Amino acid sequence: MGAEKRSRGWCGWFLVAVVLALVAGAIVITVRKRSSHGGDEAEPAPGPPGAPDKKYSDALKIAMQFFDVQKSGELENNKISWRGDSALDDGSEAKLDLSKGMYDAGDHMKFGFPMAFTATVLSWAILEYGDQMKVVNQLEPAQDSLKWITDYLVAAHPKDNVLYIQVGDPDKDHKCWDRPETMTEKRPLIMLNTSTSGTEVAAETAAALASASLVFKSVDSTYSSTLLKHAEQLFTFADKYRASYSVSIPQVQTYYNSTGYGDELLWAASWLYHATGEQSYLQYVSQNGKSFANFGSPTWFCWDNKLAGAQVLLSRVSFFGAKDASGSVKNSLQAYQKTAEAVMCGLFASSPTATSSRTESGLIWVSEWNSLQHPVASAFLATVYSDYMLTSRTAKISCDGKSYKPSDLRKFAKSQVCISVIKC
Repeated sequence: MGAEKRSRGWCGWFLVAVVLALVAGAIVITVRKRSSHGGDEAEPAPGPPGAPDKKYSDALKIAMQFFDVQKSGELENNKISWRGDSALDDGSEAKLDLSKGMYDAGDHMKFGFPMAFTATVLSWAILEYGDQMKVVNQLEPAQDSLKWITDYLVAAHPKDNVLYIQVGDPDKDHKCWDRPETMTEKRPLIMLNTSTSGTEVAAETAAALASASLVFKSVDSTYSSTLLKHAEQLFTFADKYRASYSVSIPQVQTYYNSTGYGDELLWAASWLYHATGEQSYLQYVSQNGKSFANFGSPTWFCWDNKLAGAQVLLSRVSFFGAKDASGSVKNSLQAYQKTAEAVMCGLFASSPTATSSRTESGLIWVSEWNSLQHPVASAFLATVYSDYMLTSRTAKISCDGKSYKPSDLRKFAKSQVCISVIKC
């Protein structure tokens, strides 16, 4: 877990999505005491929401506003006084309505790769901490922002093996400092198909739609089914026509260059398993683990590398839901969980395997460009993993002989938030 290759991608909504998840996780969690199951005593398990902590609830509300600021299209219930309708003709050259979605960072581009990843992380945050968001009236805004992205992603997938992944010309866009409401430059489209494929973008979009289908399952079952149908089609497309979009479409390398697609395939299959319950997706991550999972080698969780996220997500299966899996699948899930633990071990400053990528004050520091994405993403995974440990009554993890409890993971996560986001 060392330094990472610099990319020009800013991915502002992803940063907000993980901050949102972190804050929601800290906002109102109480604990429910249970009896120990022998051995070292497990810490109290998470219980229902308790009393909100104002500094976290305020931060959550501010984070949610960022999504409203970034919205494209015909705005509904617009709460941002200086924003209006924009990009209403996006997609018209392909006779599609791609007006929704969100702009990237401070420009007017729509990059499908990081936008889809943001939707996946936002979905994960809602699924894990929706009850906490609801206590401070932020669950519905989070769902609305998620749907604004998924509506766009569905519209960008008009056929089984076709996916539109970009709207706008970044070179021209970055030379024009104007409001999206008044922009006049042309908005060209970039498309994937069977002859110009891009596995990582199609797979990430599949992950986004599969995870979102879980969010909307109890809210709008018809919409949830639509999302899942598109997710399954996109995963098949991504897996059958394997190629990196950075190779197929070289011009994307300047902004969101991909370093490989194996992590997205595992990530998407993991979410599709959770969304469908089909064992074939667990078999997929098991069979492709040796090729793509980088077992035993912890990595940073970010828009270009989802391995750590997939490892934590599959640990959830190992903790709670692998009873019907075959022996080979169970062994594979244990390898994913072991690597997830290696990721956690690297985060503790006192761990024998601690990463050296941190500042003197303890902030994870991997890349000068968009430097906060790694500490907040690491803190999010630490928070989620600590909750999996607590709920499963797992007392500790071992890092080369030194033990750490779920509360230690929470302490690390809080330290990253307090240094980078909130004055604690």
